[in-house]
Amino acid sequence: MLAFILGVVIIVVGLAVSIGLHEIGHLVPAKLFGVKVTQYMIGFGPTIWSKRRGETEYGVKAFPLGGYIAMIGMFPPAKGARVHEDSTGFFRGLVQDARDSSMESITPGDEDRAFYRLPVWKRIVIMFGGPFMNLVLAVVLFAVLLMGFGVAQASTTVGSVSACALPATSERQTCEPGDPAAPGAAAGIEPGDRIVSVAGEPIDSWTESTAIIRESPDEPIDLVVVRGGAEVTLAVTPMLSERYVTDENGQVVTDESGEPVTVQVGFVGISPASETVQQPVTAVLPAVGENIAGVTGIIVNLPQRIVDVANAAFGPGERDPNGPISVVGVGRVAGEIASLDEIPLASKAAGLIGILASLNIALFVFNLIPLLPLDGGHIAGALWEAIRRGFAKLFRRPDPGPVDLAKLMPLTLGVVVVLGAMSALLIYADIVKPVTLL
Repeated sequence: MLAFILGVVIIVVGLAVSIGLHEIGHLVPAKLFGVKVTQYMIGFGPTIWSKRRGETEYGVKAFPLGGYIAMIGMFPPAKGARVHEDSTGFFRGLVQDARDSSMESITPGDEDRAFYRLPVWKRIVIMFGGPFMNLVLAVVLFAVLLMGFGVAQASTTVGSVSACALPATSERQTCEPGDPAAPGAAAGIEPGDRIVSVAGEPIDSWTESTAIIRESPDEPIDLVVVRGGAEVTLAVTPMLSERYVTDENGQVVTDESGEPVTVQVGFVGISPASETVQQPVTAVLPAVGENIAGVTGIIVNLPQRIVDVANAAFGPGERDPNGPISVVGVGRVAGEIASLDEIPLASKAAGLIGILASLNIALFVFNLIPLLPLDGGHIAGALWEAIRRGFAKLFRRPDPGPVDLAKLMPLTLGVVVVLGAMSALLIYADIVKPVTLL
């Protein structure tokens, strides 16, 4: 239990640091560009510690699941006489309240330090700074994970030898009397043998040996292994067997109906032992890119994935281990990793670092969604303003001025409600039907 709690604490602290660095990504360029920042806060809820330095209050709140910086003048005033008009209706009230709050934050003498007065590119830099810090942190964590700890890969050493040969589509995968003997066991291959050549071809990877075996059904071939420090030549005849088709990542290929694709190939009945291999620096950015693509895919298909989560939470279905989870689920997975007795400490550390790296990728991608109140919404608004002003200048029309994002407050409220509902559903699902490693 202590190890479980320690894993959860590590992830909570790591998430708080990630959020803190995210907000620093906003804070630093805002101050460099002269915007007045009144608050820098980590978390939400009651303030448990704060200290004012200059014009900015720095603090930590009770729930470290978010953060913010408060910049003056986030929204421009309404044009003309509409600045002080009375608002009727709920949505008009939301818009006017946003404008009023923005204008009230501007103290006399600081009018030129309002956020909305900045050039478009400076506003984009400020709002992109937060997600960019998460991206940088993810790159650093992936570098530590891949270059420092390494990645488990199939080695050229035999890990296990099947006693019998069963087709991949067999409903059982345990041997029974009468099952045909696997060629590998019949040839005398043993766990711990390191393959050095197959059919006279030198072997540098398990994939190379598998390719030769699959192409040699019913053909006797020599398999040279190192056993006890000496080379041993074994004669083995791969049998024709039905096996699943896999892609370059080792995943089973499926057809249009979702059924696994099989093929008749040579089969020996041996599987590799894994080894941890440190990766070169060139492997870091591709790994980050793959993670970004994976998170983007989840977000693009988020409505369907949320429906799947709801069906699993309130029905008999199982959770998709690759689907969305809440911070509660992330903490639970981290606790399980930390409490596993059968894996070494280095593997536990690598697992927790991998979770933090993926969390920062998720923060990077999610915050770039072009909807308020996310950073991407402010970036999209600034880009739209640049386009409007560009066309006005091109066609020699009057400058349309800044985009009034306060008008989007009703939509922003809807986004907040939807995100809150999804978060509540994910937390509930992670409590009643969690994604587990065990």
